[in-house]
Amino acid sequence: MTQWVYRFGGGVSDGGKGDKNLLGGKGANLDGMASIGLPVPPGFTISTPMCTHYYEAGESFPDSLREQVAKGLAHIEGITGKRFGDSGDPLLVSVRSGARVSMPGMMDTVLNLGLNDTTVEGLAASSGDARFAWDSYRRFIQMYSDVVLGIDHYIFEDALEIAKEDKGVNLDTDLGAEDWQRLVGTYKAKVEEALGRPFPQDPMDQLWGAIAAVFGSWQSERAKVYRRLNDIPADWGTAVNVQAMVFGNMGDTSATGVAFTRDPAIGTRAYYGEYLINAQGEDVVAGIRTPQYLTKAAREAAGATAASMEEAMPETYTELARVFDLLETHYRDMQDIEFTVERGKLWMLQTRSGKRTAKAALKIAVDMAEEGLITQEEAILRVEPGALDQLLHPTLDPAAVRDVVTTGLPASPGAASGIIAFDADEAERLAALGEDVILVRVETSPEDIHGMHAARGILTARGGMTSHAAVVARGMGRPCVSGAGALSINMQERVMRIGGRSFNEGDTLTIDGGTGEVMAGKVATIQPQLAGDFGTLMVWADKGRRMKVRTNAETPADCAVAREFGAEGIGLCRTEHMFFDPARITAVRQMILSENEKGRRAALDRLLPEQRSDFVEIFRIMSGLPVTIRLLDPPLHEFLPHREEDYQEVAQASGVSIDVLKRRVGELHEFNPMLGHRGCRLGITYPEIYEMQARAIIEAALAVADETGEAVVPEIMIPLVMTTREFELMKAVVDKAAEAVFADKGKRLDYLVGTMIELPRAALMAGEIAGQAEFFSFGTNDLTQTTLGISRDDAGKFLSAYVDKGVLPKDPFVSIDVDGVGQLVSLAAERGRAARDGLKLGICGEHGGDPASIAFCEKTGLDYVSCSPYRVPIARLAAAQAALRANK
Repeated sequence: MTQWVYRFGGGVSDGGKGDKNLLGGKGANLDGMASIGLPVPPGFTISTPMCTHYYEAGESFPDSLREQVAKGLAHIEGITGKRFGDSGDPLLVSVRSGARVSMPGMMDTVLNLGLNDTTVEGLAASSGDARFAWDSYRRFIQMYSDVVLGIDHYIFEDALEIAKEDKGVNLDTDLGAEDWQRLVGTYKAKVEEALGRPFPQDPMDQLWGAIAAVFGSWQSERAKVYRRLNDIPADWGTAVNVQAMVFGNMGDTSATGVAFTRDPAIGTRAYYGEYLINAQGEDVVAGIRTPQYLTKAAREAAGATAASMEEAMPETYTELARVFDLLETHYRDMQDIEFTVERGKLWMLQTRSGKRTAKAALKIAVDMAEEGLITQEEAILRVEPGALDQLLHPTLDPAAVRDVVTTGLPASPGAASGIIAFDADEAERLAALGEDVILVRVETSPEDIHGMHAARGILTARGGMTSHAAVVARGMGRPCVSGAGALSINMQERVMRIGGRSFNEGDTLTIDGGTGEVMAGKVATIQPQLAGDFGTLMVWADKGRRMKVRTNAETPADCAVAREFGAEGIGLCRTEHMFFDPARITAVRQMILSENEKGRRAALDRLLPEQRSDFVEIFRIMSGLPVTIRLLDPPLHEFLPHREEDYQEVAQASGVSIDVLKRRVGELHEFNPMLGHRGCRLGITYPEIYEMQARAIIEAALAVADETGEAVVPEIMIPLVMTTREFELMKAVVDKAAEAVFADKGKRLDYLVGTMIELPRAALMAGEIAGQAEFFSFGTNDLTQTTLGISRDDAGKFLSAYVDKGVLPKDPFVSIDVDGVGQLVSLAAERGRAARDGLKLGICGEHGGDPASIAFCEKTGLDYVSCSPYRVPIARLAAAQAALRANK
């Protein structure tokens, strides 16, 4: 019989220890904590393969699972001395999800399961606390109704607010046993009103309903979005953890909290967390009550007055601190911990490697390596390359004027400006229109995941440093200010009020997730400083890296940024981007629209000094590093005039009538310009264009070599070849132009002529083409388009559905299609190198900055990747990780 259930606690373990693929992260770590003697409530885990089986079986359970769950319950009963469903002293359990990777807030949880109209009385009697028992029952009804029965949780929250108003109190803790008992009656009536049947009373029915709901949450929309954003395969599934309840809401000697062994925002070695006395776990993370600080130092730094746990519960805090150190040493990483104190006894409910900002990830990795807890190689592998993006963009200028309207909690560092959106759908809509958005909510929930991803920053009125908004924002790298209690949001009027000021949807706000400040309007920014831990880790990464990292750049500003970020040359200089300058566009249009070579050469003569000047600046900035320059590759429609004044300028410059120009534009019209008269096809028909560019490149290289005394070796790239003959013709043009410059200047230099492999036929013919070409650069943007037959400009309309339905594992324009496009790259690399020893191979599409694509490039043996300037550090780290993993 297949083993589906694995027990833990009480000295019992059914195997699978530490196997997150089998038990999920939560189950593996619960078993792990129990195995090293920590106080873990007993329970059992239903394995992740059961989730897959559940869906394959039409959302039903096998009899063998029911038998094993019964044995799991007996295990809990034997250790606790309580019985599930017992009317005198009932066992209550929690039912929680646990995927193999952390998905905070995405999956469902049910607490206090096993309560009904009979067992609540038994709980009141056995605990000696009727208030606690009825409080637990109302929580269970609300949570179970939301998660399992599908009833909107706001129905219950509204009823709770009315109950507090009727009694004239503000806090949940101000309500007594009779208040909670009345509210339970209200809750049950609302369930029956919504469903047409009573709230379920049989504890076993409740348990199986909760297990099914947790498995069902794996396919919820929010979970699908999170998986898509974080590249988590849909077939991994989730485990289900059933565990004896312990209670933090049993009076002033009980508490619950969430803590990190280091600061997840900045990475300092200090305990970081929050707790609440007389509360259950969801009170902390859901922002229902404002939690208190864990440590005295954190309380004093924040200027708070409510006692920290260190002050209010010193003995328990000391025990908790010992557990923090033990867990961090055991798992060799910063831990995110959930705990409960039940009448003075500490219980550990969860530990996992904590989500952290990029800044914190760098500091923690470097500090742990220097502490000897991990190696430098492990430190390199600990930092998610994509997370570095958080550090590579501007932050608020401290000297800028700030109109601070309120301050909340600095929940996730970084700064962002944007227009206000009051719900996730609107944030996503506005972002799709190109707007920078700040998502403003009373509090976020898992259903807001798509809007949080679309937004530049997140602002909430409620919630603490470990609320849903804070944890998810940190994981996404979004700035977040939470718990800004002065905010009053009216969703009907779509307005936010702070004191006497009002802000409508569409108004601009700025938030600083490092200070918690909320500002009206847009605030100036400054460039990042890449030193300290960042610099240390980059030095370590560069020692472990095989592939070079270049940049895609053609402006002096981009080249300078790329060099600062550690670029080792230019892998793609797109010359057509240089021609859009307003001072040049008329000459470019004159060249394109000319009906004869004489007219084109006249325009090219005007462009030559401009091109030469461009290349001089680039060669100077790159200071002897390789520079790959792609000759002109314009879809012609992008350069053609559209406005009447554009026609007038070209007509004046070229000396022909507007009517002639319009006729010429008509002749040049293409139905599919991306597959039209562009790339080397332009050079084949008008070789004088490539002749001018080659001359400008060689002249600039000679000038900079004279100026600096350093060798300049330009790499001239012929775009969009599909045959060897095309390359031969264009190389001859380049060589002829170079020889003319050498003769004119009386000096020579080395240069390379290669090609961009961006068509399937070129990849297949790579062996033949390599007989002539001295390097290949894979243009995977167009290679993906031409291989898949998908336009990247139009694919957004359907690609997300393809990923959701498993047609494609991920967006092929974001991460390389290894099975299709990747096969062509591998084939071309193999055939090219077989034909030419030492053939230089690189990649210059957008995939050059994608960590998963970089891992493929390492496996394929490419010499370098090239990416946008701000992704250079990401590529450096990803290339180091790929090399380290390849050598394991």
